[in-house]
Amino acid sequence: MTLPALPALPEVREVADEMVALRRQIHAHPELGFEEHRTSELVASRLERWGYEVTRGVGRTGVVGRLRVGSGTRSLGLRADMDALPITEQSGLPHASLRPGLMHACGHDGHTATLLAAARVLALTRGFSGTLNLVFQPAEEGLGGAQAMLDDGLFERFPCDRLFGFHNSPGAPAGKFGIRAGVVYSSSDTAVITLRGRGGHGAKPHLAVDPIVAASHLIIALQSIVSREVHPNELAIVTVGAFHAGDAPNVIPASAELRLTIRARSEAVRAQLRDRITAMAHAQAAVHGATADVDYRWRYPVTINDEAATAFVRETARELAGDDALIPDWPPGTASDDMGLFLQRVPGCYFNVGNGTDETPGEGGCPVHNAGYDFNDRILPSTASLFVRLAQRYLVES
Repeated sequence: MTLPALPALPEVREVADEMVALRRQIHAHPELGFEEHRTSELVASRLERWGYEVTRGVGRTGVVGRLRVGSGTRSLGLRADMDALPITEQSGLPHASLRPGLMHACGHDGHTATLLAAARVLALTRGFSGTLNLVFQPAEEGLGGAQAMLDDGLFERFPCDRLFGFHNSPGAPAGKFGIRAGVVYSSSDTAVITLRGRGGHGAKPHLAVDPIVAASHLIIALQSIVSREVHPNELAIVTVGAFHAGDAPNVIPASAELRLTIRARSEAVRAQLRDRITAMAHAQAAVHGATADVDYRWRYPVTINDEAATAFVRETARELAGDDALIPDWPPGTASDDMGLFLQRVPGCYFNVGNGTDETPGEGGCPVHNAGYDFNDRILPSTASLFVRLAQRYLVES
């Protein structure tokens, strides 16, 4: 079944097939964070071919392409991420990953190709006046690529008055835009808690200090932070995703390790969770005669969209594709994204684009971070068109 085309600019449609082929090329050659050498060079070489000033190695493997047109004084940043995940692909697609154990399971291949499509059209038409900065970010998947670019002077070297980006969203209708002001994604922090006791024989527990028992009580106690200490109107998530201890059934180990992911939608709750998890780990360990080491890793902040920038994106999407293209009341997500670090520095909007639903076979309903996922190529032209129109509308004579 051939699905109808989504709204897109004619000039984007002219390059769409080439950009879809490029997307599938990137998909077949995934690279983990800070290892995106092939992808970065592909991006950089294309931008150079199209007339952009290209800077490689921003934040290790990041790329920035700059295009100045006319006398406008405004500057705009458009961002895409490039890294893949350590997942073995099971999609069975012709363009599936050629690298065992690695795949583009979150659509960063599609994000990169979409921004390249917009870059191609904007370079051809030059229908704006000002400075366009295209930010191709490495290592979004937990390794802090945004921070690496910031540490490398991203916005000092490439000033941006506004910054826009998008993420695909499986489960939402293909090509529909989810645009919201304020909180759009949650924070994400990690804690590694090591409970240290005294090892011994499983037949003589009274001579040991069992870190497994201490860790087990801690796991249960941690859940009370969300249910009994955080205001019910606030989002808070504390998930113990890993519990490692011991090797034999008759040996009490000397230590046990818990690995947590922690989410919130406000910096106040984020700090509260950090303080209470740390205090509770030490307290529960002490109750059982053990000690606790807490390695609390402050990672991605809440991603917050600027009100005015979000209104601008909404108006532009409506102009491009009509009211029906907007998903009303798009909710904030519990996932995280280090785009939030950029938006702490530059006002902007991180919007979502539906990747498709399970109701239409092959339409992109498979969730991200899943071995069967693939970016829906049908949304590439429409999303690239929105990038183009955002640049054309924002970068005007001033």
